[in-house]
Amino acid sequence: MDGKFPRRSLIAVGALGAAVPAIGAVALTDTPARAGLAVTKKVTIFAEALPGGLYGYGLRPGEATVPGPVLEIYEGDTLEITLVNNTDKRLSIHAHGVDYSTDSDGSPLNASYNDPGQTRTYVWRSREMFAGPGRRFMPGSAGYWHYHDHAMGTDHGTGGVAKGLYGALIVRRRGDVLPDKQITAVFHDMTINNKMAPNTPMFEADLGQRVEWIAIGHGNLFHTFHLHAHRWVDNRTGMLESVSDPSPTVDNKDLNPGSSFGFQVIAGEGVGPGAWMYHCHVQNHSDGGMAGIFLVRNADGSMPAGAEEAIHRFQGHAHTTAHQGEHG
Repeated sequence: MDGKFPRRSLIAVGALGAAVPAIGAVALTDTPARAGLAVTKKVTIFAEALPGGLYGYGLRPGEATVPGPVLEIYEGDTLEITLVNNTDKRLSIHAHGVDYSTDSDGSPLNASYNDPGQTRTYVWRSREMFAGPGRRFMPGSAGYWHYHDHAMGTDHGTGGVAKGLYGALIVRRRGDVLPDKQITAVFHDMTINNKMAPNTPMFEADLGQRVEWIAIGHGNLFHTFHLHAHRWVDNRTGMLESVSDPSPTVDNKDLNPGSSFGFQVIAGEGVGPGAWMYHCHVQNHSDGGMAGIFLVRNADGSMPAGAEEAIHRFQGHAHTTAHQGEHG
């Protein structure tokens, strides 16, 4: 067990070069986001080879992970990413959900990539909702998005994505509630964060903590994401915005290649602490290893009754695809 699950979040650098705290680095729950005027934030990301033939993005040399760090900005902010390619492969970084010019597209189509050893800057912009013509409103950038390689292996980055070059991108709206902890779960083919059960990540929180999940889909298979004993609202934030909000409440949602969504839950609300499963609800996929544990500890951080035994049972399960010819 890895102990407390750390929140990996963007430590940005402002336009004047001064370090600014990560968005959401607060101890209190239900704290509204507080940001000043739109700013340009700068971050350096290092792409590196990892054991087992994987590759990852990291905020410092030698600290690349799969998935990469969570990057966060507020609507209206600009994010300048200096990507350092410390590998011997061509690669890039391509974003979903934000604005950029062709030279920051991150695709070979626009000659936007890093050759081996090359450093390149990508600029991503965001905007708030605004009034358009004909009584229409144009959407802003707020949402749970993601980023990934688009150049390793093929011109679509198929090799890079398969080997772990991906991560979460959050664009927050001012006033959004910030979480205590974050979880990024990437469903890629038959893996979660490039691992299969019983080696899939065990995510942890204490009873009552506000936990933000970012779910991302990659690969060639269609999935559904299910979280045991917790539910959320199927809208931008996962929370009802008023007593008349018509958004449906769900505990299972499609998570297909290239898609992403996010939501917040209060750990153990209404059900208590315990070892709760998260998994793909395509039966063939969960049988084959697309399952993990969301461990909700007691409020004081101690292990709840029965959880250790449940974890051992999970680790002893035989995850074998019953119908090898099916692909969900």
